[in-house]
Amino acid sequence: MSPRLPLFPLGTVLFPGLVLPLHIFEERYRQLIRQLIDLPDGTPREFGVVAIDQGLEVLPPNPGSDVTELSLHDIGCVAQLRQVTEHPDGHFDIVAVGDRRFKITGIAADDAPYPVAHVEWYPEPDADAEADELAPRVLSIFRDYLSALRGGPDDQLPDDPKVLSHLVAASTALTVADRQALLAAPDTTTRMRLEIKILHRESALLRQVRAVPMPPSELHKPPSLN
Repeated sequence: MSPRLPLFPLGTVLFPGLVLPLHIFEERYRQLIRQLIDLPDGTPREFGVVAIDQGLEVLPPNPGSDVTELSLHDIGCVAQLRQVTEHPDGHFDIVAVGDRRFKITGIAADDAPYPVAHVEWYPEPDADAEADELAPRVLSIFRDYLSALRGGPDDQLPDDPKVLSHLVAASTALTVADRQALLAAPDTTTRMRLEIKILHRESALLRQVRAVPMPPSELHKPPSLN
């Protein structure tokens, strides 16, 4: 039987190793957080973050309409719950960290008020020699992009190709579609090749117009359900 994973649909993409802060106010997801908190010590406290293709982050009140009201991408990332702050009004502020990727194989019939999916793990092979060769190039282009975007490079960047590829994907101002394509890349080499193309495109546009070339609604924002 395939693993089951509670889903947290969002208007953004989570990558392995990246931090995800969230404000939880919907009752169905407050219930999920409470259930995760109540798990025995040593049990993974995790849920699946999956980007919304069509629909809204705040789901309709009828649990049976979750799937029909939302169109979700099929590749997501497991989020490990690391920090929880409960407020007097019952809302939560949480911090989670991206772990491994998964692919949705079906929506489970479940009494939970939030969607639950059957998943298969979507592993990423270790970086190969080509990824090692591409890493310095990606790093250089990404530094140029950060200089154009912020007026200065970020010196705190990893050398590990896999870690670097996920950080670049998460830190570049991209549409959800671009981010999803990077998350779904089968390996680090493929992701880095795509990032080189994207970074060249974005850097050129930034130099020409001195602004991020997309509508504000498309920009990556810190995930929140406010």
